Amino acid sequence: MVMGMQQQRGGRGGRGMGRGPRRDRVEDEFDQRVVELARVTRVMAGGKRMRFRALIVVGNKKGKVGVGLAKGADVSLAVEKAATKARKSLIQVPLKGDTLPHEITVKYKSAKVILRPAPTGTGIIAGGPVRVVLEMAGVPNVVSKILGSPNKINNVRAVIKAFGQFKLTR
Repeated sequence: MVMGMQQQRGGRGGRGMGRGPRRDRVEDEFDQRVVELARVTRVMAGGKRMRFRALIVVGNKKGKVGVGLAKGADVSLAVEKAATKARKSLIQVPLKGDTLPHEITVKYKSAKVILRPAPTGTGIIAGGPVRVVLEMAGVPNVVSKILGSPNKINNVRAVIKAFGQFKLTR
């Protein structure tokens, strides 16, 4: 029996053959933005172990937004894991017209964020991580202020907490 380069294998296959369709990147309606990318270290017996931490915000700019925080051995792995977590934590943002239903002040740990509704044409007046979350959520007109901690993770989580506390009045 002659064995050629194109050897057919029976049974369960080998070297990646027969494992079903390849999972290429699935394009969906959600955009993603990296809010923070940090190199973190852990001291072990043999020295320092380096990993990467990614904070990702995903949204469809039509009222759905999610946040994911994950670590990985390299940047791409951390970003991919964080994006997957963000897609699993999507929430619906309540909008009244083209702004927020009412003013709200939210405290998450030491980060304090104020979100105020704004008239049409104002745009997003927000700084840093809060702006990214509002853009991904698709809130067209809003004024915000970050008070307290400059920690990006806590500021993003404060905005997500605020979205969950809105009371819709008809």
